[in-house]
Amino acid sequence: MSNKYLFLQSGFPRAPFGLGIGRYVCQLQRITLKFCKSHGTSRGLRNFIEHDLINYAKENPGVVIYVKPRRHRHPVIVAEYLNGERQWMEVANYSQDDVVKWMELLRTQFHNGSSLRYRKLWHTEFPSIQGPWTPFTFRNPMINLNQFPNKELGAAVKLGPTATEQLVQLFKAQQLADNTVNDSKKIDQNVEEISKHVQST
Repeated sequence: MSNKYLFLQSGFPRAPFGLGIGRYVCQLQRITLKFCKSHGTSRGLRNFIEHDLINYAKENPGVVIYVKPRRHRHPVIVAEYLNGERQWMEVANYSQDDVVKWMELLRTQFHNGSSLRYRKLWHTEFPSIQGPWTPFTFRNPMINLNQFPNKELGAAVKLGPTATEQLVQLFKAQQLADNTVNDSKKIDQNVEEISKHVQST
């Protein structure tokens, strides 16, 4: 197993202060494109500069873009953010589409997310004063003085009927009421028929 993560910057994922409360502020402040004019590994970055750089600059007027040619060196993109962080990435043998995708990623993030090692899986800016919740947080402290086994505390919890069960009970009661009404109507009809038959005879 590699130990390279031990040397990464540790912290928690958090948004810049005030970002999202008002208008959106692009956190990318400055980006530098370093490339070679003749080396084959810089072909993708050169194509990006020739075809897409002007549109990228027009769409992002708040980002300062520097183009720095270097002889016989691998192409490099250096991004600098408003919080002072710098992200350096080598784009040797990258295609033009790959450079476009990485430039968009650098524009939308606010720091080098891949170089941050999370200290914990959860984090809160406002920790609880009373500590984390446990099943005994709001229990009566007198329980500590009881002797176990205790019949009262060990008894099964009797919960009331749920809303679904109450609706089922109401539906069954309504069905019984409807059946009794129908039965009484049938009895009345039978009595009337018998009385008519007796009168006719």
